[in-house]
Amino acid sequence: MTTPEHILIVDDEPQIRRFLRTSLGAQGYRLSEAQNAAEALALAATEKPDLVVLDLGLPDEDGFAVIEKLRAHSQVPIIVLSVRSDERGKVHALDLGADDYVTKPFGMEELVARIRAAFRHKLQTQGETPVFRSGRLAVDVVRRIVTVEGKEVKLSAKEYDLLRLLVAHAGRVLTHSFILKEVWGPAHAEDVQYLRVYIRLLREKLEANRTRPEIILTETGVGYRLKAD
Repeated sequence: MTTPEHILIVDDEPQIRRFLRTSLGAQGYRLSEAQNAAEALALAATEKPDLVVLDLGLPDEDGFAVIEKLRAHSQVPIIVLSVRSDERGKVHALDLGADDYVTKPFGMEELVARIRAAFRHKLQTQGETPVFRSGRLAVDVVRRIVTVEGKEVKLSAKEYDLLRLLVAHAGRVLTHSFILKEVWGPAHAEDVQYLRVYIRLLREKLEANRTRPEIILTETGVGYRLKAD
């Protein structure tokens, strides 16, 4: 029998922890809870959870510091859950190593979908599959062949490099600066408009309707996320 995934919930609000405990427990996940940063770091070290749902507004230490300390020794998926909706805070959390960011109030279906995507990304990085599929899109990363509904799509070298990066982190929000540094190098880390041009080019080739994308999703003011089925 497979052991259910273990999620560590870190939030100082008892009602939020209770809601998550009930809702995620009903999904079959195994759960631990912490109400502050110290408890969170201690439980993360001793229990080795498969994923952390982290509130940024903790009473003893900022959630950003918790992300930094976790990332110093662990690649456990981290989903930030916070009332802070400012784009700068989202970008900072993601750049520190968080995998995703959900703003309170939130829908449980959305959070569960983000959790599943984080687990898929974790499995993918542990042993990446040779062919990635998401809806109508398929990317053969060994042969560098991209198809949409079975028909091959020709991409330029940079278009493929950009798509390949999104595929490698499917389901995870990637910030503008991260994508630019990885694909074009540190000198282009601020060229957001340059990135938007290439995203538009990719959408024209991959999406059924580039004005209503279903594969390459925009996280407004933050970056992009490739949908992971």
